[in-house]
Amino acid sequence: MRACLPGVVALTLLVAGGGMPAAYAENLEHTQQLLTTKECPGCDLNRAGLVYVQLMGANLAAANLIQANFSHANLSGADLSQAQLNGAVLFGADLTGANLSGANLQGADLRETILTNANLEGANLDGANLLGAVGLPSNLATADNYYRWGMEEAARGNFRGAVSYYNQALGIESDFAHAYLARSIARFRLGDRAGALEDAKYAEQLYTEQNHERGQQIASQFALGIEEAEEAYAKQQRGGGGGAGGNILNVLSGLAGFALQALQYMSFF
Repeated sequence: MRACLPGVVALTLLVAGGGMPAAYAENLEHTQQLLTTKECPGCDLNRAGLVYVQLMGANLAAANLIQANFSHANLSGADLSQAQLNGAVLFGADLTGANLSGANLQGADLRETILTNANLEGANLDGANLLGAVGLPSNLATADNYYRWGMEEAARGNFRGAVSYYNQALGIESDFAHAYLARSIARFRLGDRAGALEDAKYAEQLYTEQNHERGQQIASQFALGIEEAEEAYAKQQRGGGGGAGGNILNVLSGLAGFALQALQYMSFF
């Protein structure tokens, strides 16, 4: 559980009392009611600023929370059933065991949110950002979701995180060629050339079976580059390769970057 920041509630009440513009909530009395009693079903908290607040077990059923900011808030066990959370920011919030049944989370920011044992039955998650969410029910995320999140992690240089997402994508869709090629690139970046070669070859096979010529060409080139790099290193080990291995590895690194960019533009099939 995240530690409570001292004075957060008092600061929020001070803001609500007129120390700053009242743009954070449509109904400041409702904000005070929530912070004081944790009972605010049906309240109007549109655009409310509730960062880091401790609202464990709060009752916000059917509340208007459109574009409210709950970043890093503790909403574990809270009742948010039928709440309007369109465009709300819940980045890093703790929603462990929260009731979000029937809630509208369209376009909400749920990055790194803890959703362990949360009830999301009937919730609208269209366009929600779930990157890094913990405890996400398996039926909510698609193979494409996990693949896209993996690509985002790879773009940031977090290749271990990317591999984790690609693994989850492939656990859902075992013939997802893009995910195999993307995982091949990530494994190469992590120094796992054997794993990278295996994935690249399997991606090539899948692309061929699926008549995806562009993907097949890229996977084939990448696999060939890995094999040539391995041969060059083996030759170096025998004492006759000079700096060829390093040169090939540099070329292969460039090819990996190109392949990753190509994957970002190739459409799903």
